Amino acid sequence: MTTLVTRPGAREQEELLTLYSNPDTCPTDALVPRPLVEEPAFISWQQDIPREYLELSPEELDRRIRYARAVLGKRLVVLGHHYQRDEVIQYADFTGDSFGLSQHAAAQTEAEFVVFCGVHFMAESADILTPPNVRVMLPNMAAGCSMADMADPDDVYAAWDDITAAMGGAGKVIPITYMNSMATLKSFVGEHEGLVCTSSNAAKAFRYAFERGDKVLFFPDQHLGRNTGWELGLGLDEMVLWNWRFPGGGLTEEQIRKAKVILWAGHCSTHQRFSVEQIEKARRDHPGVRVIVHPETKWEVMQAADDWGSTAKIVKVVSEAPAGSVWAIGTEINLVNRLAKANPDKKVFCLDPVVCPCSTMYRIHPAYIAWVFEGLLQGHVTNEIRVDDETRKWSLVALERMLALP
Repeated sequence: MTTLVTRPGAREQEELLTLYSNPDTCPTDALVPRPLVEEPAFISWQQDIPREYLELSPEELDRRIRYARAVLGKRLVVLGHHYQRDEVIQYADFTGDSFGLSQHAAAQTEAEFVVFCGVHFMAESADILTPPNVRVMLPNMAAGCSMADMADPDDVYAAWDDITAAMGGAGKVIPITYMNSMATLKSFVGEHEGLVCTSSNAAKAFRYAFERGDKVLFFPDQHLGRNTGWELGLGLDEMVLWNWRFPGGGLTEEQIRKAKVILWAGHCSTHQRFSVEQIEKARRDHPGVRVIVHPETKWEVMQAADDWGSTAKIVKVVSEAPAGSVWAIGTEINLVNRLAKANPDKKVFCLDPVVCPCSTMYRIHPAYIAWVFEGLLQGHVTNEIRVDDETRKWSLVALERMLALP
């Protein structure tokens, strides 16, 4: 079955944002293995999975997945994002952040199939970066990204027209899109001399853009853009927010002309849960604690932390820290828990006291993996992600510019 990824409806987006706006609630009540039918949020996940998979126990799913994996052998490569739950990540051949997994996807020359345990924009990027004969699958087609959905292509195209008109031919704008975006937007920036970035290389992408233009349009995550601009020495007054909900982004032409960076009004719901107050509490409760946060957190949170960086950097910093050190981390809970288990000689905990995984990443359940793997054993591809040739052409340009950054 070949399926194209579609955006979740406005109602679903509103439900997600409402859920995350309450600091005392979360989409899942515990990070424990359970049959798919018992997942509290299953009703909003992909429903056409065969009924036989709904009530399979974690043990039975594990047995069937490992059997299928062994039979498929080197024909199959499994990529797993750091934010996946442990019962999913255990099947990954490569684990990493979106940048590292992009590199692994680009390196696939022998595998016939890539199963991406992540979200839709990651699987799209894998399809773009792999040879045409490699077929990419996403276990659960409901695994999207609320941040990516905040940058609707039509809104971005309209913003580009408004911004270039306001510039009046004076100066050049280079667009940069975060990896967390639709393939059509990666194609857009590729065609307009821009590139893709991840949290690992955002500063390099900004430097690339400023070497070729006077101004950057960055989407969809305003916080990564603002934190990166600050890292490069830009003042907050040199970065303005384009609010796609308002005509002209809610900006005057003078504001657009004066800005060095135009930020899109998008954000990661999970990383918005972290606050300065949480950092202050961590410092009171754990004297000597080191605080490291992801750059998708707010600027004031990043300022209050001791360090900040991509998931890959967070893993590296904590793993290389001395025994006995104490770390409070501002990122997704599955990664934090995995770091705590991998570093028993240190105290590692999440800044947010409420267990709150990325709600869309969490939709990859072992039942979906078993369904996809066993489909391959039967000779058919389930949940294939395919990007059309024209979109693929310019998206590949934008991604290759990113991968070529020094």
